[in-house]
Amino acid sequence: MPADGQSANLWMIFALTTVACWGLYGLLLHTGQVGMSDPVNGRYKAFFWVGIAYFLIAVLAPAGVLLANGASWAMPAKGLWWSLLAGTAGAIGAFGVLLAFGAKGHPAVVMSIVFAGAPIVNAIVSLAIHPPPGGWGGVRWQFVAGIALAAAGGTLVTLYKPAAGPAKPPSPPPAVEQPESR
Repeated sequence: MPADGQSANLWMIFALTTVACWGLYGLLLHTGQVGMSDPVNGRYKAFFWVGIAYFLIAVLAPAGVLLANGASWAMPAKGLWWSLLAGTAGAIGAFGVLLAFGAKGHPAVVMSIVFAGAPIVNAIVSLAIHPPPGGWGGVRWQFVAGIALAAAGGTLVTLYKPAAGPAKPPSPPPAVEQPESR
């Protein structure tokens, strides 16, 4: 990682990477579920492989970075338990997405609700835990408007998602004129 000041916007690149990955997550998970060709257990088979991917990326990658950095493996209980709780919340949320698909939720609608609702929950809980100076009275109207717009956006996408129409039949190939035989 570059030292502080080398790349002031590096955090934005990482945040946008997360946006792209999480934006694709629901669609990819649903496609994997359907690709399992098992209407009863396909979603669980897909989630099994999501777990394998989490292990490979969320366990092995940081372990490699910790080893490469020569980090201490001492981990205070407070940090360990809060981190374990964060992983549990993330895994339960991912499983909830899968169950929503299994209950006939469309990926575009399910993910719109998730991605509009999660920032609202985050903002409210963060404010409750770390209130601004002046308490709730210190919250600016623009922040409240952003929360309302996120809720409205999720609602509108859910209610007015374009309907998937039947697949178009392939166009017939152009007719080739045959020369007249004499």
